[in-house]
Amino acid sequence: MIPLELLARIAAAVLVFALIALWEVLAPRRPWLVGRRGRWPHNLGIVVIDALAVRILIPAAAVGAALFAAGNGWGVFHALNLRLSVASLLGFLALDLAIYAQHVAFHKVPLLWRLHRLHHADLDIDVTTGVRFHPFEILISMLIKIAVVIALGIPPIAVFVFEVVLNATSMFNHGNVSMPSWLDRLLRLIVVTPDMHRVHHSIAAHETDSNYGFNLPWWDRLFRTYRPAPVAGHKGMTIGLPTFRERGELRLDRLLTQPFRGATTDQPRQRDGEAGMS
Repeated sequence: MIPLELLARIAAAVLVFALIALWEVLAPRRPWLVGRRGRWPHNLGIVVIDALAVRILIPAAAVGAALFAAGNGWGVFHALNLRLSVASLLGFLALDLAIYAQHVAFHKVPLLWRLHRLHHADLDIDVTTGVRFHPFEILISMLIKIAVVIALGIPPIAVFVFEVVLNATSMFNHGNVSMPSWLDRLLRLIVVTPDMHRVHHSIAAHETDSNYGFNLPWWDRLFRTYRPAPVAGHKGMTIGLPTFRERGELRLDRLLTQPFRGATTDQPRQRDGEAGMS
């Protein structure tokens, strides 16, 4: 029997995916380079593999770790005897900060970049890019979340809410969607918007190394990694990397083997001003 927690997460993800996909049809922000037909089957295929890998190798996942910590009284929050509401709020913020730090590390550490560059090698950016990660990266990310959850003793409800929100905001801020500029300015005070995160998928190095947040936008401002817009504009910027730009690299088999191809210490982002397709 499928756990209720998993059913709720799947239902929320499907609903958000459908809404963002419809929004992309009605009001796209950028013209498509490849489009959906050449990318979606493979991007969604890797999502299925990711989900199976987590359920098989780490079946309890982060919520299970939170239940285990709560049952044993483990973690800083339990030691401090914090109220559930306070522990949940602090736990949510701590998990989001951990994801921000993890994201920076996956860009700066060459071996981790080999895994993460799959996310950046998409030639378009849309709702499916938000869930396009190598299974090894997903597993490492889950282990990091579990470590944070147990160390702090984050309440299970906070972990569940964080997982749902993070999945939803990842699909939202990768969406190829338009919104009024005033609304974007307002929203990016509390959440990472598509226009804010799209900068991070620029081929220009100084833009790729900015706007690491997935959910809350505050960490980028706090740690001075925030960049408001791409130099070339959202319609003029080039999405992706200077490497892995052939259409064949969008296939599922090539996505899975991508970390094992190329140099370990490559810097797969070209200098500013050299954008273009190879």
